Amino acid sequence: MGGLSGLVLQLIDALGEWGVALMLFVETVFPPIPSEVILPLAGFLAGAGRMNLVLVLLLATLGSYLGALVLYWLGAAIGFERTVRWLGKLPLVDEDDFRKAADWFHRHGKSAVFFGRFVPIVRSLISLPAGADRMHLGTFSVFTIIASGIWNSALVLLGAAFGTQYDKVEQYTEWIDRVLYVAIAVVVVTFVVRRVRRARAQRHERTADTGPDGRPDPAVRGRRRATPTND
Repeated sequence: MGGLSGLVLQLIDALGEWGVALMLFVETVFPPIPSEVILPLAGFLAGAGRMNLVLVLLLATLGSYLGALVLYWLGAAIGFERTVRWLGKLPLVDEDDFRKAADWFHRHGKSAVFFGRFVPIVRSLISLPAGADRMHLGTFSVFTIIASGIWNSALVLLGAAFGTQYDKVEQYTEWIDRVLYVAIAVVVVTFVVRRVRRARAQRHERTADTGPDGRPDPAVRGRRRATPTND
């Protein structure tokens, strides 16, 4: 297999089962790397006899859990806001995604840690507000491991089913690559658009706070402080 899918397959094949764990660890901490790409390809290699299927499932779940644990401890140790500001500086990571995950957690409580693992973006970031709110580590671990195991197994087994039909999969390599390229383009474009919109909103807010002479208007700021909020 050539193209991008071929390169990912070669990387997974070279690293082996523990490489899958490493990739899932990184995918959990840095959300732009999609498990939807890694896991089916790992399953494909397992189905083709290049890796142990059971070991892939176990180590993929271990990698997901350890990545979730990193975000949990970051939230618990340095707080939600400081962690968001730090991680928000990473490429293709948007602070708004962290806040959406926090809203999801506060709306749904403990069940958000389990069901959030099946929701794109929230899946990786739900651990941060769980740690910041000091959710019991045992409960967090059980929910995370079970949900990650279900999600990982579904994608790995899907890839494994195709791995037994290598000749047929090879015929669709070009289409697989196209899907991967489109997915990457969508992620990059979405990130850029959101950053541009946020920058415009911030400029508009700064302009609204200034007076006719271009200097900060204390009256405007005073009215904003006096405006009640839902917080």
